[in-house]
Amino acid sequence: MEAVGGMLVSLGVIFLAALVFDAVGRRTPLPRVTLLMLFGFVAGPSVLGFLPDITKAWFPVVADMALVMVGFLLGGQLTVGELRQRGGPVIRISLAVAGTSFALVGLGLFALGVPGPVALVLGAVATATAPAATADVVHETGADTPFARTLLDIVAVDDVWGLVLFSIALALCNLVAGDGAGAVLLHGVRDLGGALLLGAALGVPMAYLTGRIEPGEPTLYEALGLVFLCGGIAQLLNVSFLLASMTMGVVVANLARHHTRPFHAIEGIEWPFIVVFFVLAGASLEVEVLAHAGSWLAAYVVLRIAGRVLGGWLGGSLPDGPDVRPWMGLALLPQAGVALGMALVAAQHLPEIGESILPVVVAATVIFELIGPIATRAALWRTARA
Repeated sequence: MEAVGGMLVSLGVIFLAALVFDAVGRRTPLPRVTLLMLFGFVAGPSVLGFLPDITKAWFPVVADMALVMVGFLLGGQLTVGELRQRGGPVIRISLAVAGTSFALVGLGLFALGVPGPVALVLGAVATATAPAATADVVHETGADTPFARTLLDIVAVDDVWGLVLFSIALALCNLVAGDGAGAVLLHGVRDLGGALLLGAALGVPMAYLTGRIEPGEPTLYEALGLVFLCGGIAQLLNVSFLLASMTMGVVVANLARHHTRPFHAIEGIEWPFIVVFFVLAGASLEVEVLAHAGSWLAAYVVLRIAGRVLGGWLGGSLPDGPDVRPWMGLALLPQAGVALGMALVAAQHLPEIGESILPVVVAATVIFELIGPIATRAALWRTARA
């Protein structure tokens, strides 16, 4: 009973803190995402130890639940009409940002003396973004500009390019090592293809069967049930649950002409999960990780920032609008769960370099989850006034 009581007290404090940080975030340049992570870090085992017992047990589950809802909502942005209007810039900018980040981080680290396989994998990891953090900053600011809508569309597709580049990087590393390149490529194809097939397989019946009951709680039940079912099956099949949920969102948004209620239902409940997700993410941070990352961390952070900014510039501006090239790359700085997932997979397939990769990625994730939302918010503010 004491354990349950402690968990309920912790949740109560987390939600009340979120209320305070939401108000602070609206009045300061600091996004609530960054404030929540800082609160989680201070309340976590590394500082005060207020959240020592629930972090490791809850974080993986809460993170997956939050991200699968975010993926579904981001997929819902990619309608045929949306893609007709902004599809060209979205593909162009996302490819430019992913490709430039991959090349600049990989080649830059290699030039600085980082071993080739480590530099190659870190270059691929640099392409990943944080959909939850980016989407929350857009929602928090209330931005509804062409830049903000294009940014959300880019976040919904750029991790696909990242996963492709990551699979290629792993295959090349195995090829150099002399074994397993084909198996790694096959794993990458299965991960991407399986996620797309799963999202479509669940999205088609969801599009035609949902929304035919009265709105309110019944709609919430069916939406949450199918979204969590998608995430759970993806985990069981060992395919990308984020890509699967995005695909399901795309299918529902384009086929469900009779309603849009599943998206509104999810929007009404996702925020509590997002709050717990970021607080527990902050609580899971360990100061010792920064020390183990060494000089490679600083190089990775600087090169990734340069890659995002240069990629956003090369991707071009939006048609019939102000020049947003200086700001698109900055808006795509947040990095979180997808990058960590890539690092863990790399450590599994390439154990000889896993100990070198993980500390850098974990520490960089901390940095980019703290400064990234601030950069995103600044970009939204500047482009709204351009």
